[in-house]
Amino acid sequence: MASLMPVTAKICGLSTPDTLDAAVRHGAAQVGFVFFPPSPRSLTFDQAAGLAGRVPSHVRKVGVFVDPEDGLLDATIAAARLDAVQLHKTAPDRVAAIRARTGREVWAAVAVKTSADLSVAASFAGAADRILYDAKTPDSAALPGGMGLRFDWTLLQGHAHPLPWALSGGLDPANVAEAIRVTGARAVDVSSGVESAPGVKDVAKIAAFLQAVAQC
Repeated sequence: MASLMPVTAKICGLSTPDTLDAAVRHGAAQVGFVFFPPSPRSLTFDQAAGLAGRVPSHVRKVGVFVDPEDGLLDATIAAARLDAVQLHKTAPDRVAAIRARTGREVWAAVAVKTSADLSVAASFAGAADRILYDAKTPDSAALPGGMGLRFDWTLLQGHAHPLPWALSGGLDPANVAEAIRVTGARAVDVSSGVESAPGVKDVAKIAAFLQAVAQC
């Protein structure tokens, strides 16, 4: 029986050189930069450009957006030299348009609380390159993610995935191995789970998370 591909990890919401360097040093496949002002992790174009310059070519730079306008996408892709775009709360036709317009790999976030939510993923077939299953936040929440919430991972067992996919939502160094075991994920995404406070990444937690993933 062929062995499974190694699990890859994205460290999202990075905002400082030392935490970015830690993510790269410990083996992150992708680093995520947030461009959504209500988030404590949101970056300016200048901050993003400075961080992007530290990322080696083998690590992919992913910009995180909430239903963005073209102007913001263009400016951000240029400043941060993005390899991929991650879209939250963005309709499939808009996702497809962004993918066609930018020529970048596009990840579409699907917010999950119940099994019915998983059916949304099928609508992104042909529009996105990857699905990111994330925990659904309360309607009253200001942010679509990065709040440390997780969903019932067993919902993904037996689910027919329409696209390559990654698991997000409430992951941390202590539970990521279990999450991978339960869901079969070969790609994971963490933000608040490697922070000491909202928006403040922790170098030791980043290292611990990536070490846990590497052992899966």
